[in-house]
Amino acid sequence: MSEQAQFKRAAAAAALDFVRPGMRLGLGTGSTAEAFLELLSVRIADGLDVVSAATSERTASRARSLGIQVVELDDLAPLDLTIDGADEADSALNLIKGGGGALLREKIVAASSRQMIVIADASKLVDCLGAFALPVEVVSFGARTTLDRLERALTTLGYKDVAVTPRSGADGLFRTDSGNLVFDCALKLIHDAPALARALSQVPGVVDHGLFIGLASHLIVAGSAGIKILERATA
Repeated sequence: MSEQAQFKRAAAAAALDFVRPGMRLGLGTGSTAEAFLELLSVRIADGLDVVSAATSERTASRARSLGIQVVELDDLAPLDLTIDGADEADSALNLIKGGGGALLREKIVAASSRQMIVIADASKLVDCLGAFALPVEVVSFGARTTLDRLERALTTLGYKDVAVTPRSGADGLFRTDSGNLVFDCALKLIHDAPALARALSQVPGVVDHGLFIGLASHLIVAGSAGIKILERATA
């Protein structure tokens, strides 16, 4: 196991301390979230009683294979807790998610939860978001016109000459579980994540974007210095 994989597993193990019997859990998508699934399954085998909703078909399939009960979100919400990873996170617990293409369902599940705990290795904690290309999920109808509007919106906000690339999949363009397309925006540096999130949400054709603002309650980061837990400040 690589050092990074060890850190991911350590963050996932720390998140288990927040899980209580009888909880309704949201299960994230991605390699760090999968480490959590594996550790959670051991607790369930030992008698922990929880039920869950998944953020992707991949997560649902993996969870069921591990003996974790998965039901539809509408049959379970509101959730007590969602555990998920992130592609980037800053100290204010703003996130970029969606590298695996599950951003829409991840955001719906997070918004349906009383708490969202993000687990990550230390490389994901950054001073400023943007080095990781921001995913934007769009409907396929009129996708080229949506791309034009998206580029204009970014330019208006000061993000000039940004490469916006349709994501490729195994058989052409990548499709999300909801059948939508994903554009990856190489912003490099996001100077006001909440303002960018609001602007992107106003672009017709955009279903959602990978900026998660005000959703994460805790960030568990594991690295060579050990485990660090950040908690979002509340007004």
